[in-house]
Parts: sequence; C-alpha cells; structure tokens
Amino acid sequence: MSSSISVKSLLPLAGMVLVEPAKQDRKTASGIYLPDSSDEKPQHGKVLACGESIWESGVKEVKCPVKKGDQVIYKKWGGNDFKVDDTEYQFLKFEDILAVIKS
Repeated sequence: MSSSISVKSLLPLAGMVLVEPAKQDRKTASGIYLPDSSDEKPQHGKVLACGESIWESGVKEVKCPVKKGDQVIYKKWGGNDFKVDDTEYQFLKFEDILAVIKS
C-alpha cells in the first residue's frame, strides 16, 4: 500500500507531526564502516508537515511547536514508523518533540 502513497500527500492529523529522520552515518570518526545490523534509529530529523492544534481538556489550545522545515530532536521511543518506498518516516505527537535545532 505505501508504495502508491506520496509523502507530499500525507497530512498529519491534529496533534501530530511528520518527520523525515536524518540519515545515519555508516562510518565512524576513525574510519570504520558499520554493518546495517548496528543501526540505531536517529533521534533527529526534518519536519515535513504539521497537524492542526489540539485542545487539552477542551479548554486550552495546544499549537504545533514546530514548523515545516525545522530540524528537531525527538524522543527515542516516540512516534510511529511509516515507510514510503525505501524511506522510513516518523509520525510524532507534539509532546514527543524535545527541541528544535537552530542553524
């Protein structure tokens, strides 16, 4: 199913953010190449789309804390994976985003 879906057509629901995780380095600083089995998922990436605001307890509006194009750090075990073609994306809740990386 995901092969017929375009990432540009994905719009996160309220309270969610779509992130493209950063690419992992396959080589260490000392020049050693790492096998695929040693991969640990990155905890940072680029925001591709933001969902609408959510309402806490029906009283307080919580707006998306980031915008499209932001580089963010997110919780290690947060989010849900979604694969399109050969790229894996993350759907994260607003509260799973820990920081924005300033350039």
